[in-house]
Amino acid sequence: MTVPGWLWAATIVAAVVFLTADVVLSRRNPHVPSTAESARHLAGFVAAAVVFGLGLWYFAGGQAAGEFYAGWLTEYSLSVDNLFVFLLIFRRFAVPQHLQQNALLIGIVLALVLRAAVIAVGASLIEAFSWVFFLFGAFLLLTAVNLVRGAGGDDEEEFHENRLVGLVRRVVPVTPDYRGPTLVVREAGRRAVTPMLLVLVALGTTDLLFALDSIPAIFGLTSEPYIVLTANLFALMGLRQLFFLVGDLLKKLIYLDIGLAVLLAFVGVKLVLEALHENSLPFLNGGEPVEWAPVVPIWLSLSAIVVILGVTAAVSLAVSRRRERAGRTT
Repeated sequence: MTVPGWLWAATIVAAVVFLTADVVLSRRNPHVPSTAESARHLAGFVAAAVVFGLGLWYFAGGQAAGEFYAGWLTEYSLSVDNLFVFLLIFRRFAVPQHLQQNALLIGIVLALVLRAAVIAVGASLIEAFSWVFFLFGAFLLLTAVNLVRGAGGDDEEEFHENRLVGLVRRVVPVTPDYRGPTLVVREAGRRAVTPMLLVLVALGTTDLLFALDSIPAIFGLTSEPYIVLTANLFALMGLRQLFFLVGDLLKKLIYLDIGLAVLLAFVGVKLVLEALHENSLPFLNGGEPVEWAPVVPIWLSLSAIVVILGVTAAVSLAVSRRRERAGRTT
């Protein structure tokens, strides 16, 4: 798939214009979105992603569309895991409910900028070194193992401030309370930042850590940077509405970590097989491709992702309901 420069420019400009308008409107009218409002906006983002994929299908073929849908679903499902941490961050910094929407939106914008940088680095590595798929695959398999080990842990643990948040606290004075969505104020003749800035730093850096898992995962589904970027764009833009829509439903997805571990393991194995199939490392098979290593087609990857996510959600909700009924009868 060859992406012309004008399409890159048009996509980036459209994303910047939309996100800027969204941030301005959110700052002008800070509020807690209703369930109906969140559902409408979420449906809009999902519909936009579906239409975008159909556009890729029409102009670039089924392979590109399948890669986009697989990448979008993968990024969206991995981003859902972020919501647990976002809840802890809001609780740790006591963010007022009516300001949470604005904080999430700006945090997502920061996350997109940081992810774009990670995507650029990843694309450059893949183009220069084909063997990097071995590293990506091994990393995803290790991440899957760690997710399984941590599954069933305490979701109510507290958020611990990272070093960057601590650095901001030490370098600049922080006001004791929020001043709406404002980030910087002047008090007693000197500038100070509000807790909202600390929240944004926490959200942005936390998402960057999650991106270290998700970006290698999507590169396991497509090597086209344009598809990687747009899949991340649609996944993150719909994350804010999902945060307010699902609420306590997140706690019922008790097997989410296990489902995500299976998904990452699948993509990790796919990456290793692809690396073997295109092997050029001199110490492995004499530097020749490993012919027995199959190439997993995108239709199989997309089907596997849908099945894994569907089974994870269905089993989680069924077990949660059973436990709730058992708790009411005791």
